[in-house]
Amino acid sequence: FQRVLSDPRPRLVPLVDVPWADADPARAAAIRTSGAHTLVVAPLTVRGAVLGLVSLYRCEDSDPYTEDDLPVVEDMASRTALSIDNARRYVHERAIASTLQHRLFPRGPTSHGAVETAHLVLPGAGSGCWFDTIALPGARTALVIGEVAGQGIHVAITMGQLRTVIHALAELDLEPDELLARLYDTASRLVQERAELPPSDPLRRSMPAATCVYAVYDPFSRTCTVASAGHPAPLVVGPDGAASVAGLAEGPPLGSQERAPSVAASTFPLREGSLLAFCSSALQAHAESSMGALRRVLTEAEHSPGHHPRHRPDGRPGRSLPELCDEVAYALPATVDLQGAALLLARTGSIPADRFGIWNLPHDSSAPAAARGLATRQLADWNLDGDTGYATELIVSELVTNAVHYGLPPLELRLVLDRVLMCEVRDASSVSPNLRYARTIDEGGRGLFIVSQLATQWGTRYAPGGKTVWTEQSLPPEQTSG
Repeated sequence: FQRVLSDPRPRLVPLVDVPWADADPARAAAIRTSGAHTLVVAPLTVRGAVLGLVSLYRCEDSDPYTEDDLPVVEDMASRTALSIDNARRYVHERAIASTLQHRLFPRGPTSHGAVETAHLVLPGAGSGCWFDTIALPGARTALVIGEVAGQGIHVAITMGQLRTVIHALAELDLEPDELLARLYDTASRLVQERAELPPSDPLRRSMPAATCVYAVYDPFSRTCTVASAGHPAPLVVGPDGAASVAGLAEGPPLGSQERAPSVAASTFPLREGSLLAFCSSALQAHAESSMGALRRVLTEAEHSPGHHPRHRPDGRPGRSLPELCDEVAYALPATVDLQGAALLLARTGSIPADRFGIWNLPHDSSAPAAARGLATRQLADWNLDGDTGYATELIVSELVTNAVHYGLPPLELRLVLDRVLMCEVRDASSVSPNLRYARTIDEGGRGLFIVSQLATQWGTRYAPGGKTVWTEQSLPPEQTSG
């Protein structure tokens, strides 16, 4: 063995006598018991590295090995070593890809504004699915699930690219249909870039088919707006246990050769306490068994007779979402291959009445003063004074002044106290406000600049009825909502 490792070359060893019997008595006893009479030891080598040794024995009445057998054994050992090395490299790559994919998952159950979420990922290779919950201005929440067909590091790379683009587009506060339209454009550019790579690059192959569904829940209108790029619509379960699949027009998968049509979004109302279940294709592919089990758990778990009442984190009766995820995992059929399947659950809620204020304002010169007075009283009720109160009053005054000068009636002011302090001013104009850097002699043009300095974030959201200019201000830990 030592000589084979040092050369490395195969060796033919007659076993008439075993000189190393005292050093390895167990092996020597096995050789005698089996009646082995010749041994060939060959190295398993790949690119000059020895992975191990293979020992071949001839026993009892079989013909003994000869020197003519060594080339055959050497070739066999070389092919075996190559297969072992390929398997080892595949396992290594799969471990890297799996680690990267799991880094794309949320760390645990989350709560954004009026939405509580939890997820379930079944172990196994499966396909490259990811999901996200993204906090949006106006106490809204984006719910995302996507999937890239295939396995391996290249799938994980595509997952990371698409997920990053979605986060960047979500920061622009786009409507779901517009966001997916831009995601289609991004996927097309990725396909084009990969087609221009050198032929030896594995990424040169066309981008694997990817799907995505993007939903936005608004707790004030209690509506959910959803758009899909080739991904199945979510399952909606009302607080009374009634379940249905959201009506949704699916576009083609991302990166497909099919020309993407204009993306259509669907908006539907949701009662407080409704459940949204976003599933990966592994669950959807077994609609009768897997989706049946999912429906049964979500519709019966909190409404079955004799069920011992529990309380969710918000204090209301019913099972928490992590408990429901566990229940789904146990209820899924063991006879169906669901490796890598993913489920994102979201329970909708509302903003408590004492955490927001909404006021209609006159569209005239009296509006800024009226808005400041309303904001001052509301901030006093929330015990927000000092620098935070002063900054908020100034922000409200500047936004309302801009809306009076450049917007159209009706005019609305909204303040929301949640994880941050949100201020929104809505009017019926679609003209976008511009941040200017006024000169010393200019009498105006400093409003949005002042707002940008006082707010942590600010932006504009457009809707068919006009636009909303919003700001967010960070709060001390003791002032944030639970």
